[in-house]
Amino acid sequence: MTRECAALLPGVCAALAEPRQPGLDDTCLEKLLDWFRSLTWFDPTAELVQDNPCLTELITAVLALPDASPSILSFTLQLAGILASSESRFQHLQQEKLLGRLFGREGPRGGAAWEDASVRSAWLKGVHSMLHHQPALPFLCSTGGMDVIFTLQGDPSLFVASAASQLLVHMLTFSLESETPKALSTKDCDWPACAQMIVKHIQESLQSSSASHTEQSLKLLSSLFGSCFGSCYAAWTEVLWLDIAKQIESFLLEETVQAQPLLANLLLNVARSPVFCGTEGSFWALVTSALEHLTPVQAGPLAVGLLKLCKCPQDVRIQALTVLLQPMDCILRAASQPLECAGLLDESVSDPGTVESLLSSKTTCAGLLCQTLAHLEKLLSLKHLRVDLPCVSLLRSLMTILQFCNGFLSPTSPLGSTISRNLINCFRVQKSALDVLAALSEEKDCDTLIGNLFDVLLAYLQSPNTNPTVLKKTFQATSKWLVRLHELSCSNSQGQQTEKILEDVFVVLQKRLCSPCWEVRDSSLEFLTAMVKCLRDQKEFRQCLLSSEVLRLTENLLEDPESYVRASAVTAVGHLALMTCFAPESPVTGHQYNKESIVAKLQEILSTDSEGFPRRAVISIFTKWLREGCTGQREDTEQFVSRVIQTVERDLDWEVRLGGLELVEVFCSQSISQLSQCPYAPVSSAVTSSTPQNELLQAFCQAKLFGFLFGSLCDCDKPVGQRACDVLVGLRGHFYPMSTLENPREIEDSPAGRGIAWLQRTLRQGSLAHNFPTDGGDGVDFQDPESMMLALGAIDLLELHDELNKSSDHVEESPQSLLQDILATVGTIEDNEVDCY
Repeated sequence: MTRECAALLPGVCAALAEPRQPGLDDTCLEKLLDWFRSLTWFDPTAELVQDNPCLTELITAVLALPDASPSILSFTLQLAGILASSESRFQHLQQEKLLGRLFGREGPRGGAAWEDASVRSAWLKGVHSMLHHQPALPFLCSTGGMDVIFTLQGDPSLFVASAASQLLVHMLTFSLESETPKALSTKDCDWPACAQMIVKHIQESLQSSSASHTEQSLKLLSSLFGSCFGSCYAAWTEVLWLDIAKQIESFLLEETVQAQPLLANLLLNVARSPVFCGTEGSFWALVTSALEHLTPVQAGPLAVGLLKLCKCPQDVRIQALTVLLQPMDCILRAASQPLECAGLLDESVSDPGTVESLLSSKTTCAGLLCQTLAHLEKLLSLKHLRVDLPCVSLLRSLMTILQFCNGFLSPTSPLGSTISRNLINCFRVQKSALDVLAALSEEKDCDTLIGNLFDVLLAYLQSPNTNPTVLKKTFQATSKWLVRLHELSCSNSQGQQTEKILEDVFVVLQKRLCSPCWEVRDSSLEFLTAMVKCLRDQKEFRQCLLSSEVLRLTENLLEDPESYVRASAVTAVGHLALMTCFAPESPVTGHQYNKESIVAKLQEILSTDSEGFPRRAVISIFTKWLREGCTGQREDTEQFVSRVIQTVERDLDWEVRLGGLELVEVFCSQSISQLSQCPYAPVSSAVTSSTPQNELLQAFCQAKLFGFLFGSLCDCDKPVGQRACDVLVGLRGHFYPMSTLENPREIEDSPAGRGIAWLQRTLRQGSLAHNFPTDGGDGVDFQDPESMMLALGAIDLLELHDELNKSSDHVEESPQSLLQDILATVGTIEDNEVDCY
């Protein structure tokens, strides 16, 4: 603690203990606690409380108040716990007889203040902070604290109940740190005293007739096995499991027990423990029993969690997959009768009637399918799935679901008819099914169904009843399967099928680009952009695109009344230009899509559009064109970049200005690689006109880069200044080896040097330097290569870099400032208006 803070602290403590003072803002109190945590973290000695008696005086004063406010009492409980986090300070506070009055029987837990949830929560936090040394455990046990924590597990406040559960996990783990079990048997293994109390409480609660007590213990066990306890205390984990396994098994068999939904999470957390790596043992038999007895909704999360475990036995893994596939199998079997194709499963894990019943009910059908589909999407995203998915049957089931949802399939079986009625126009099932459908495009076994699949997708794209969000998902799935179709046509000469599908897609796309719904127009443009990115080199795609009206319609949407659509149109036009007017051998000669027209339109949007989204899209596209070398010869590129940054530097949207800096960075990088013979060659400040380095510097000056870059250092939006500084530091690293930087004092005598000195002073003002002059004001010529060479060498860009990367509150967040703020607030009647970082 600094001398200044130590001088301010007594006044702050006196103010906090004064009952007539208005309550301080909770933010101030939290920041004060943060400061004490940092003070005690690195120093376990008792000096903090010995050298600052005002802290113990504060605790004593608050305890003496007949009706302390909940916020001050909560602060005091947490402060005491933080101070007692080391054994030496704990003993000091014990000698002062303060801890018993705060956390013992005579403390606030018996008074009216206890009714406030914030006080109960602070009591738990204080105890949690204190429990970092062994003497704290017997203190808590001897003062009845354990019973309080057990009670708070069922607190009506979820925050308090959660904190109590976390505290018990911490206590059990902490009490075992210095213990080693003598044997892996409940008969021979003695738990430490505190741990024994917790384990006994768990066992009694599990056997209790109170459903809430049972639920609390199951949640506690789940948290315990899910924490470091399950992985770091393998022997104790097995001892605890042996204590409770029979009771957990009984819950599975008693189908009416309300605790069943919690069992899946508990078993999954236990399964993650290294104790149960082996394939033998009763635990996996219990997991198998859970997969059989839990409802499909309860078993789903357990099944997908088991499939992610690398150590799960193969028979259990197969059973878990079967649980997930049961609803999909039921859908496939219900679609037609007699069955035209095989289902997904040869046999079920649990009674198929349960799944059929859930799918037959309007209230549970969609929920079960959405959960199942979400789990399947997770599995398909895994790189190494240790069980084979029946992808063809799964794809067939997905298509059936989608046809049920849009009413395009009329099943003959009674079950199928019921499911179809339940799913008609069910948007959330459609979205989930389309997500899984998109993920399946990565699988190589589904090629035989690709024609049928596109029939389903096109039906959704064409239907006027397709919800806009579902349509967006359909577009996303279609673009992925078009890529798969392209791969197939390259390998097995299926060009005719590909061409027909693409023609159908473009007919639909033309219609959707003219939709009165802006979300549909927006999704259509995003779909077009995705197709161009993946398929622009494909012959059939180019032909279908150029023979359609899509190019014209897309360009028209640059003037759409909705800004999101204009932004998507800019992105689509930019990518289309890469395969049309910017292509080396453009197939669009004579088409209205020409380079000059497109560039002019996008530059007009950049300079005149009233919304930020389209302007951001333009600068992003311009940067992409520059990266791909589409802006012409070097002189043309310089002019292009110069025009863009002169527009961008006046833009009010900081993301557009940031995009301009990215464009400059790409331009500099490309220019350096093109013009520099050796990027690390030293260059003196008096560069001769024949060197590539001077040519490079002249190119940057002609493009008016330096005015933009130095001006951006003073931007009021910090990310812009940071990016500009990064670019300038990179340029200085190119033009100057570290040993040849200019000496600022030596150059100040020249006119250019005086301008550079002024520039350095201006840059130090940062965003306070309003109306930064980029037109040569104050003797700085930003288009003069020699001046800019001096600026790069003399200005301390690294210092500016450090300043820009400091948090905006690096001064105000100091503890001294916090204490001053609190003292400044004391005595005011209005609400606290202090800007407490």
